[in-house]
Amino acid sequence: MSTEAPPLAREQWRGVAALVERECSRVLRLWTQTIAPQVIAATLFVVVFGLALGSSIDRVEGIPYEQFIIPGLALMGVATQAFNNNATSIYQARGDGFIEDPVTSQMSPRHLLVGYMSGGVMRSLLIGAGTLVVARVFVAYPIEHPALLALTLVTTAIAFSALGVVVGLYSTGWEQQNFVGNLVIQPLSFLGGVFYSIAALPRPWHEISYADPILYMVAAARHSMLGEDVVPAALAVCVTLALAVVMVAWAWSCLRRGVGIRT
Repeated sequence: MSTEAPPLAREQWRGVAALVERECSRVLRLWTQTIAPQVIAATLFVVVFGLALGSSIDRVEGIPYEQFIIPGLALMGVATQAFNNNATSIYQARGDGFIEDPVTSQMSPRHLLVGYMSGGVMRSLLIGAGTLVVARVFVAYPIEHPALLALTLVTTAIAFSALGVVVGLYSTGWEQQNFVGNLVIQPLSFLGGVFYSIAALPRPWHEISYADPILYMVAAARHSMLGEDVVPAALAVCVTLALAVVMVAWAWSCLRRGVGIRT
């Protein structure tokens, strides 16, 4: 029995490959804007907060402060840049009319989603990896569970890339993207325990912190690297995976219904 893909399926995946090449080449071609600034900014956080202030801050959960902040900084870079990349890319594709060609082709919503998410996933993972590599120059840190760390970063990249697709489809102006990025994702990232342990928060802020989904992503990354467990590792990983599933399903639904594309 032949296992060769049907002609339509082959053409659909050729379209996906073309979209992936376009989205990823855009990120790599503009690396001085898409990758380097974010890695440098994370490095400055390590130097200023970790090294300059670390000597005056007690150990956090038994971990040196300069080590404690690194997982959160890497995770924050992955989340914010996965969102920013895809929200911008989709909105520009709509504005330029480029998105009409893929949408009217034989590609299904799942093919479109894979193609458009690829740039955000690649960009954010390069930033996360770059942050960890450059931070190692200044701070020696362990990675207790490398496979779990990779899973956490990839899942986070997928979740926020999908959210970027949703916002890019719904946006009618740049201010909406800026609102979600600057007034929703960025504050949730800072309040997700990147620079502090929620165990140190008084009530009711300690309890309120558990409503922040990024808290669980940061906790999963921190457990992967340092073995620290303010939030149970299993719960943190499950919430991270669940959020990725919900975001991908939402983005797929928007593409299927033609949100922001068909009138």
